[in-house]
Amino acid sequence: MRFNSEASFESFFWAGFECSAHRRLDGVRLDLIAATRHDVFVRQDFEAAAACGMRVAREGVRWHLVEAQEGHFDWTSVVPTIRASRDAGVELVWDLCHYGWPDDLDIWSPSFPTRFARFCAAFATLLRAELGRPSVFCPINEISYFAWAGAEVARMEPGGSGQGGALKRQLVRAAAAACDAIRSVDRRARFICAEPLIHVAEPADPRLAEDARLYNLAQFEAVDMLTGREEPALGGQEDFLDYVGVNFYPDNQWYFHGSTIPMGHHAYRPLCEMLEHVYRRYERPVVLTETGAEGRARPYWFHHVAGEVVSAIGAGVPIEGVCLYPIIDYPGWDNDRVCHVGLLSAPDRSGRREVYRPLLEEMQEAERRITDAKLRQDAAMPLTVTVDA
Repeated sequence: MRFNSEASFESFFWAGFECSAHRRLDGVRLDLIAATRHDVFVRQDFEAAAACGMRVAREGVRWHLVEAQEGHFDWTSVVPTIRASRDAGVELVWDLCHYGWPDDLDIWSPSFPTRFARFCAAFATLLRAELGRPSVFCPINEISYFAWAGAEVARMEPGGSGQGGALKRQLVRAAAAACDAIRSVDRRARFICAEPLIHVAEPADPRLAEDARLYNLAQFEAVDMLTGREEPALGGQEDFLDYVGVNFYPDNQWYFHGSTIPMGHHAYRPLCEMLEHVYRRYERPVVLTETGAEGRARPYWFHHVAGEVVSAIGAGVPIEGVCLYPIIDYPGWDNDRVCHVGLLSAPDRSGRREVYRPLLEEMQEAERRITDAKLRQDAAMPLTVTVDA
């Protein structure tokens, strides 16, 4: 596959609206859409994102609100979002399960994939009626992290330990069933994954080298299963992946059983190499579905990421988007601490959010660099002529 400047999305930079909706282990249900007041000020938020050049956004459907009772779908929490995005000219990429699920449903139950698929098909039907055009879906966000945090180390619900592999397979079953159900409603629907992109440095102890290698490979298991390359009995198929989405943050590289690798250290792997590796593995266009930093590091991190994206494009990787995630400052999962990670602040009473100018200026400069890189890549492509028989 080759990169083409005629992009699949309305803009290269995306706005990511944090939509986690799981329960903490203390039983508290998180709802980041409500906590950031994005549900109240959704129209202003989309207009603000579009004004900053982001006409694509990752958005979430809160399954626990829509289907509080099995088989009864209440779309009042999502229809205003659909219509506000349409009016603002912002294309939405939909997370259908961003960690949370209805209270009356057991995630380990054999009925979980079936019920999730019905919910996804119902939502796809709603979107088709509201928009009349195909949409892009991420059925389950970060299957790898979800499985690890939820069932391997008990950081969030369902709160298991040592069961990460089992939950990963259950989530893949559900995601595959969802893709199949959505395609039954709209054959034009497109699918993207959003999986952590990591690098674990080889340990000094050679006896642990194989363990580190396998840890690195594990980051691809969920997508390999979703595409049917591994364990096809889970229901995966190659056409359940149209875009490879990867999430990359400053702490996504670390020493095996050790600390985070500082950027610039000899053990730190260049992001451009990691993006190229993902593209060569799956031969799909790549989207950086989440990236960002906190506080004053925000513009510096974005400058670094943009430079790596430029290098990856130069190496022939078809990158179709970079998502600033999240675009809005949000309260932390565990302690409600305000995390200053966004381009936009918490809102005032009227819904107005302050723009963090250093990050916006860096994004505008990055867009120029990336546009130049894509034009250079297009210019280097051989001309293809099709002759009708």
